[in-house]
Amino acid sequence: MAFAASLAKLQAEASCPICLDYLRDPVTTECGHNFCSSCIHQRWEGLQDTFPCPVCLHHCPDRSLERNTQLCHMTEIVQQIPTSGSQRKMQEEIPLCAKHNEVLQRGMFKRYMAALTSHFENVEKAYNSQVANTCKVKEKMGKWREEFDYECKVLNSFLEIEFDEIDNHLLREENDVAEKLIENGKQISYHMFRLNILLSKIEEKCLQTDEDLLTGIERIHNGYGNLETPAVFSCELPKEIFTLPPHYLGLHKMMGTFQVELTLDPETAHPELIMSSDRKSVSYRRPDGLPNPQALTSSPAVLSSEGFDAGRHFWVVNIGGTGLYYLGVCKASFPRNTFISPSASNGCWQHQLWNRSGQQKIGVFLDYELGEVSFYNLNNWTYMFRIADTFTEKIIPYFSIASSSESLSISISRVYDDNLYEILYVLISSHVI
Repeated sequence: MAFAASLAKLQAEASCPICLDYLRDPVTTECGHNFCSSCIHQRWEGLQDTFPCPVCLHHCPDRSLERNTQLCHMTEIVQQIPTSGSQRKMQEEIPLCAKHNEVLQRGMFKRYMAALTSHFENVEKAYNSQVANTCKVKEKMGKWREEFDYECKVLNSFLEIEFDEIDNHLLREENDVAEKLIENGKQISYHMFRLNILLSKIEEKCLQTDEDLLTGIERIHNGYGNLETPAVFSCELPKEIFTLPPHYLGLHKMMGTFQVELTLDPETAHPELIMSSDRKSVSYRRPDGLPNPQALTSSPAVLSSEGFDAGRHFWVVNIGGTGLYYLGVCKASFPRNTFISPSASNGCWQHQLWNRSGQQKIGVFLDYELGEVSFYNLNNWTYMFRIADTFTEKIIPYFSIASSSESLSISISRVYDDNLYEILYVLISSHVI
């Protein structure tokens, strides 16, 4: 019984998984499975770059396979093994393939099914991951679209205001020029009237005798000798050339070129700050635990995980709720776990801001070599404030919430993708929007 089962297993191992017959001119794939040379090449017929193993679906690099001489000899030996009557009886009890008259390879099929099931599960996971990524991309693009739409509305609003200002200026200029032209016309008309009177009197004198002409010419000269021709008003209207304010082009180009991705450092977070799991935002809370020994314990503040010791860098801070907060930079050696108030004298350059309502978006631009930190209001794209000093070591972005601002939250993020910045910059440059 055991011999017959072992013989059946040996015959299965000496059989081709494709044709289920004894191996003929066997070859071995890179993954270690054996096939008839003709069977595997027939299975791969028409394939160009990918050659999967029929058993485990491993991708073989090419069609060239090495002939397994030892397995070939073993197969020949297996075929020559005689079977006794009892063995034949046992084999008769084992189900045979009606076509090939061989033992059914149930174990082999189970292996095929297990491999296919595993492969299917992997493909399903990849598909689900792709669906999730697609949803994330759509969500991200939707957010960018909203931001882009908001920016276009802000810019259109600015253009409408600018148009009204220019239109009103032109109207005032037109009225002023019209008044000056009317006044100048009156002066010229009056001058012409006086000239006509003078011509009439001179014509009358010309009809008089020489003696009367000589006695009256002096009076006529005294009356009209100093008559001056009024100047003609020159109407040269200056051409109004509309140009966008420098911050519209400068800020978008600045963000597209120097924007950096920041994450908050939990090791520096004050115990009264709650940090999100993605380390992108913090909000204030009442103290309820032991202080972090690395935290900036003098005020509810947190530093970025990233620091800069050269170059120019731009990051965006979103403010939610109402209250007082501080933004700036801090040198890497700023004293930790002390009650020293942050100031420029001890290496913390910060700017105090107040958010009264709604969402506020602040842009911070660091120029390390120039020693400047500039702040911009990205809600209306205006310059706010500048800190100037000399930086001699690594500088780290600094964020702080006043303890009285319980409803305030700070988050850091990118405004747009770099490609969207480029598109927006081109549209603004060409005055399309």
